[in-house]
Amino acid sequence: MVHQLIDIVSKNGNLLLNIGPRADGTIPDEVQQVLLEVGAWLNVNGEAIYGTRPWRIYGEGPTKVAAGSFHDTDTANYKPEDFRFTTKGDVLYAIGLASPTNGEAVIHSLVRSVGSERVRSVALLGSDAKLQFNQHADGLHVQLPTQPPAKYAYVLRLSFEH
Repeated sequence: MVHQLIDIVSKNGNLLLNIGPRADGTIPDEVQQVLLEVGAWLNVNGEAIYGTRPWRIYGEGPTKVAAGSFHDTDTANYKPEDFRFTTKGDVLYAIGLASPTNGEAVIHSLVRSVGSERVRSVALLGSDAKLQFNQHADGLHVQLPTQPPAKYAYVLRLSFEH
């Protein structure tokens, strides 16, 4: 559900949660668990979701998500190259949908070229770690801590030189 929320928000969409109680008014335990997990992720990373706008592209990466209605139960096996993007003000959020096994995230949409925006700072939401990063011709390379601050996806907050 977290990945679905991220993907939809990056495309300027809204996620409708269809949570129906049982006849006695109780919410099934498995539904409660899903809602608690989404809430826990949003507690750490909500600034990349709430009040954001889409970026010039919704994302990058090899994994294709099924389009259209009634695909909400189709789960994608995201790869470390899969990112979704949102913006708020001058900040770009790059949401990594899977952690890289080598500890290095590479965002190919942020290449260093003549006239491109230079990344000034990179922060990992939910972490105080100072991240090392370099912007190269093949993209922005970011060294991540060994332990992600949240399950499912991590969020990088990027600011740029003006």
